Amino acid sequence: MDIFDKLSNLGELGQYQKQAHGYFMFPKLEGEIQPRMKFRGKEVLIWSLNNYLGLANHPEVREADAKAAAEYGMGYPMGARMMSGQTSKHEELEHELATFVGKEDAFLLNFGYQGMVSIIDSIASRKDVIVYDSESHACIMDGIFLHKAKGGKSFVFQHNNLEKCEKMLQFATRRTAETGGGILLITEGVFGMAGDLGELDKIAELKKKFSFRMLVDDAHGFGTMGKTGAGTGEHFGVQDEIDIYFSTFAKAMAGIGAFVAADENVVDYLRYNMRSQTFAKSLPMPMVIGGLKRLELLKEKKELRDNLWKVVNHLQNGLRKHGFDLGATNSPVTPVYLKGGVPEATNVVMDLRENYNVFCSIVIYPVIPKGELLLRLIPTSVHSLEDVDYTIKAFTEVRKKLDEGKYNTTQIANVFE
Repeated sequence: MDIFDKLSNLGELGQYQKQAHGYFMFPKLEGEIQPRMKFRGKEVLIWSLNNYLGLANHPEVREADAKAAAEYGMGYPMGARMMSGQTSKHEELEHELATFVGKEDAFLLNFGYQGMVSIIDSIASRKDVIVYDSESHACIMDGIFLHKAKGGKSFVFQHNNLEKCEKMLQFATRRTAETGGGILLITEGVFGMAGDLGELDKIAELKKKFSFRMLVDDAHGFGTMGKTGAGTGEHFGVQDEIDIYFSTFAKAMAGIGAFVAADENVVDYLRYNMRSQTFAKSLPMPMVIGGLKRLELLKEKKELRDNLWKVVNHLQNGLRKHGFDLGATNSPVTPVYLKGGVPEATNVVMDLRENYNVFCSIVIYPVIPKGELLLRLIPTSVHSLEDVDYTIKAFTEVRKKLDEGKYNTTQIANVFE
């Protein structure tokens, strides 16, 4: 068999490629990064950009990015950090990040996804056991797959179910008594699809009964949660109980890169053992200097986070007042749950985009149960309350059509011609 023969099967998402490419999948949003951008030549109200604090187009950020690119170019420093890619600016950003999240040290990562995979691969040997939440992000799952490939063991607990978590820790404890390894528990601060928070305070309490280390992926919590924006651990008052804190720059920081923060000896180990960084080029200087400016604004301009939560509360309270099901979200991530299958999902999105000029992401089976639709909204500091009110009105009208069965067979707009 030719290894390429199977490529005609594009998988769960790819099976709709011909019909969906460029519209439902791989859509092009053009223009300045802001609440209103161009989609297929028409202005739409955007609710799908992870730009929580509005830093992507903040004038001070744009100036810092431009000056750094002009001074250093996009190539400097050349080589991996360990060999020839180290600079004082990289070290400065690491120090600032570690201090902000209350850890001894931090290590810059080129990308969040590969970073999380590599952290797990570096920390967990085949003798160790991983316990993790069933709703963990794909990057966590891929790290666990590598762990299993080495012969390691893992136990999964139902999402945010502390009783099941404790049961899995019991299994892990028995296993490590045989192997002589340790236990790594992995969860998230904010779960990016449903917007609910990981039970970090309750999991931390389990440390009194079990010996384990906690790794938290706080991609959506960093910059948005907690009194200072230091994350979901700060929100719960358990930042010190998080042994390894991870976040990306791709959300509140509106940039490229990521970081991991922990005790100095842990970070030193990762610095010398993370294959994704040892064998990859250093983060380019404009991204590092731009990261310093983003972090400065995140820390000093509290009004950005205050305005984000003003928009979040207006959006979520308004949707709930109109009878929409938002699940258990208590973060800026705003899921709106509706009923329907693929025809309904297709036409709901097309109606919103073509007739209401509202652009948001939609999620269907197999990510969520059959018969359900999830419209996922990401409010930002730069949205207005008028944007929110218009969106709630549009959603209310669309839901009425959905309940009346108008999306079951009706093609709202022929966008594929």
